[in-house]
Amino acid sequence: MISPRAGILFDLDGTLVDTIPLILASFDHALTHVVGETRPEPVIRSWIGRRLGEVFEDEYPDHARELERVYIEWNLAQAARLIRRYPGIDALVRDLNEAQARFGVVTSKRLTTAEDALRLSDLKGRIELLATMESTSQHKPDPAPLLHGAARLSTPVERCVYVGDAVVDIRAAQAAGMPSIAVTWGAGARDDLVAAGPDHVIDDVAALHAVLLG
Repeated sequence: MISPRAGILFDLDGTLVDTIPLILASFDHALTHVVGETRPEPVIRSWIGRRLGEVFEDEYPDHARELERVYIEWNLAQAARLIRRYPGIDALVRDLNEAQARFGVVTSKRLTTAEDALRLSDLKGRIELLATMESTSQHKPDPAPLLHGAARLSTPVERCVYVGDAVVDIRAAQAAGMPSIAVTWGAGARDDLVAAGPDHVIDDVAALHAVLLG
């Protein structure tokens, strides 16, 4: 069990909010319309958790800006239709608040899209901290966003834990010297998450509740 007095940092996409279908569809739309191709789903899933612009700069440097523009435009237009809640997350957030836990979100999403995701899943205003792409100049798997989150919670890094669904989340936590929890209901394949060496691998929200609150 993690002490409720410790800092708990969550990834957003695929961890607290089921945005994975929206993200996959947004990548597919952007790639199809800008470069006339798409990529296999496992490849696209491996991009989730990284900064969007960085993905396009690495994969399609000649089209990165246009891909990012088309992705964002379509993603915002389809968010209300495709974003879903994960069963049990609402109760987990409620119980964390009742336990007076220090917790927040550290995500690679932009502030506007992160706020939309929280609003559409009825979590906006119920989470103490929201750190987004704009909060730091370096991004996961660099530890900077997690170190920023711990500082914002006024909690020593070693007494925080990061909960995420992607290998980059685990690597960022390890680089920060922070314990990590991998959840398997999001973007990452379970075998890949296990191989990354998190402190816990969690398969459902009830088990996550038990680890965080007992």
